[in-house]
Amino acid sequence: MNEALPDLVARFTVRHSLFRKERVEAALFELDSYGCVIKTDKMFKPGDTVLLDLIMDMPFDKIRAENVPGLVTERRKHCSNFFYSIDFADLKAGTDTTLEEKLRRIREVLSKKQSLKSRRSSGSMPNMRHMA
Repeated sequence: MNEALPDLVARFTVRHSLFRKERVEAALFELDSYGCVIKTDKMFKPGDTVLLDLIMDMPFDKIRAENVPGLVTERRKHCSNFFYSIDFADLKAGTDTTLEEKLRRIREVLSKKQSLKSRRSSGSMPNMRHMA
């Protein structure tokens, strides 16, 4: 978990009291078909449930997977923040295929972005003219 995934955030609501809620945005550090890892300063315990909106920023639009149900399975402290492993619990039951499709699309775009980024940062290729 070196750096946050590019152009992808998770938004969720934290309830402070009966009438006070806070909308929070957190960086994602991992995402697969089973769950994700987010980093935030908000406190959760393993066993807590969260509803996530995963939003990928694109040049002309955003890809959104809203109201993704998650179960906090692990918490690791990092400075003043925590990394949380979150399982997409209800998706395994296959109840919402449109949500699964949106998550699949986010993972596809993310994979393409990461492969482009790794190609760019894998060192500059020697100039082809100098090789001749």
